[in-house]
Amino acid sequence: MSVRWRAAMERALYGDDGFFRRPGGGPAAHFRTSAHASPLFAGAIAALLERLDEALGSPGRLDLVDVGAGRGELLRGVLAALPPAVAARVAAVGVEVAPRPDDLPGPIGWTTAIPSGITGLLVATEWLDNIPVDIVELDSSLRPRYVLGSPPFALDASPLDPRDAAWLADWWPLDGLPEGARAELGAPRDEAWAAAVGSVARGLALAVDYGHLAGGRPLFGTLTGFKDGKETAPLPDGSCDLTIAVALDSLGVHHLLLTQREALRLLGVDGRRPPLALASTDPAGYVRALSRAGAAAELTDASGLGGHYWVMRWV
Repeated sequence: MSVRWRAAMERALYGDDGFFRRPGGGPAAHFRTSAHASPLFAGAIAALLERLDEALGSPGRLDLVDVGAGRGELLRGVLAALPPAVAARVAAVGVEVAPRPDDLPGPIGWTTAIPSGITGLLVATEWLDNIPVDIVELDSSLRPRYVLGSPPFALDASPLDPRDAAWLADWWPLDGLPEGARAELGAPRDEAWAAAVGSVARGLALAVDYGHLAGGRPLFGTLTGFKDGKETAPLPDGSCDLTIAVALDSLGVHHLLLTQREALRLLGVDGRRPPLALASTDPAGYVRALSRAGAAAELTDASGLGGHYWVMRWV
């Protein structure tokens, strides 16, 4: 039976035996996000939440919702980095299909659906790239055909649905490209992000992810897999993470778009080395500052995590 890529990806990631439901170390055992790379990332999110709290007038309840929360690593880090007076008002919730981690602190909530009426911050770190979408590929007649997940990577001879054809024409036209060129149809991802933004009553929705813009679409798409810390063949069998970079400009208007390098520097995370003179006056302080600079450099490296984008929508 032929199954389009989106349905195969949905089953492989979120099905009963899907990648994100499997027991063990969770996503951190297979790939490294900014939340796993350094506590400085959680510290930056905490600094952003403090600024947001001030802008909202210090509400009695300040929501912090992490979509695609993994095993709660980011939530734990943010709460630890906040001043106690702010942390006491924070209602932290992880949104994840996996069961609640046994060691998660009691005050942190856990749910499979994004709550509504959020006053505060919704953050989604490398969630959008895991939203299942269909893929199309130009066949030998240069017509776009759906890529199948079963059988893997065969092409469906049927024409595109009108809705998909319209999204393709608006955001990722394949005119003039060679056989084998691909596009990843982001409409389901656009809708998922719009629903996430819609859950915020007052505050900020933030997505941190890697992606591309019109004029820089990759010729053969971005689908890949990750397993045990390494890139691997993207087989939709539940054994690996399946990830597709985000067509950022299709997410909607009225967004602020920054690179992670830009955003983190605005929040005080800077990878520049401390002055060498500090080594003479305060050797221990110099070593600490050097370690912090190294961690910050990884988060702000333009060719790595620093090249990710922060997509922000103020509500």
